Amino acid sequence: MSPPKQNNGDNTGAARAAALAVHVFTALGAGIALMAMLEAVRQHWTAMFGWLGLALIIDGIDGPLARTFDVARLQPNLSGDTLDLVVDFLTYVFIPAYAIAASNLLPPVSGTVLGVAIVVTSALYFADKRMKTDDNHFRGFPALWNAIAFHLFVLRPHPWVATAIVAVFVVLTFVPFSVMHPVRTIRFRAFNLALIVIWGMLAIFALTQDFKVAAPVSVALCAIALYVLLSDTVFRLLARAKS
Repeated sequence: MSPPKQNNGDNTGAARAAALAVHVFTALGAGIALMAMLEAVRQHWTAMFGWLGLALIIDGIDGPLARTFDVARLQPNLSGDTLDLVVDFLTYVFIPAYAIAASNLLPPVSGTVLGVAIVVTSALYFADKRMKTDDNHFRGFPALWNAIAFHLFVLRPHPWVATAIVAVFVVLTFVPFSVMHPVRTIRFRAFNLALIVIWGMLAIFALTQDFKVAAPVSVALCAIALYVLLSDTVFRLLARAKS
């Protein structure tokens, strides 16, 4: 006797449940953001970045999962884009801004002022419908303040140098240059992903060392970050020069 066939309603119900689970997985990033914030308030910076790193992993996975499980169609009442922006603002902007302002990396006055500038300009950036281009690039500095904060903790520049660095990136938020998406940009995709993996491994190593790493590790971290930030602009300028 053959087993009874599942009806379409059962299949649809299971698919909708799976799609909802993807949204819950994305929303889990907000809970992780709270854990990171609790560690930041205690000035446990290594633990804070550990939680932010976990949030970064979730952010890299939930998009492909959403497309695989057809979340937009099966859960039309929940906006994955809005949910993603809420979580991203917490993990990419708000908590790193607090860390920059409260960690004594910057002088007290400039730390507070620039912390406010980070969250205000990033909120405007997140609301800008032009923030992503049709070819999977970002327009302007894409508010990766978790990465900026991490590199400041590794490099420990003079407070006024750190102030200048943060101020420059606040301005770059509104400069219309092109920044590649490390995962979605097609050009040199395999190479880009390999660099991201290497950066991630070096970042984990830096956390295990409480940010006290040798110069080659710091140089490699910064070189990969600069490649992500500037490579597309360089490629476009070279292509324009050849034409």
